[in-house]
Amino acid sequence: MSQDGPGVDLPTSIGYLLKETATALRTAMEAVVRPLGMTVTHYSCLELLAQRPGSSNSELARGTFVTRQSMNVLLQTLERDGVVTRPSEARSGRVMPAQLTERGRRDLAAATAAVRGVEDRMLSDLDEDDRAAARRLLQSMVQSLRSADPTPAASGPKDDDAG
Repeated sequence: MSQDGPGVDLPTSIGYLLKETATALRTAMEAVVRPLGMTVTHYSCLELLAQRPGSSNSELARGTFVTRQSMNVLLQTLERDGVVTRPSEARSGRVMPAQLTERGRRDLAAATAAVRGVEDRMLSDLDEDDRAAARRLLQSMVQSLRSADPTPAASGPKDDDAG
């Protein structure tokens, strides 16, 4: 069935290809962390806590792309399972910073190795120059979307995006 008028050519649409890549990556990551008793969000939370100890629920939710409510449920589970610790009372406001336990660090090490294998497989056909270019291009795309006016007129190319 054809559509009337010009549409997005999915095989060449950068947005569509990015979504397809993200979906394939998430599926592959879920496949390797699930046997470890984790989800991608669980793994991402542990990775963030290792790199940013004491992160708040809100910071972790933003970093793992889930709601604060979902992150709170996950943190309660991780705390119950002995993977993270949080103070029993907030020191200031409502922030209850989380920390990895020794078990959390062990769980993270196993998951990181598995996820690194997925990323290596994803990048296996790229040499180091291509990998660096991909990182630079993706970072530029994110920066452009976050800093741009949301109106279509503001979506033109920028001089520093040329390469």
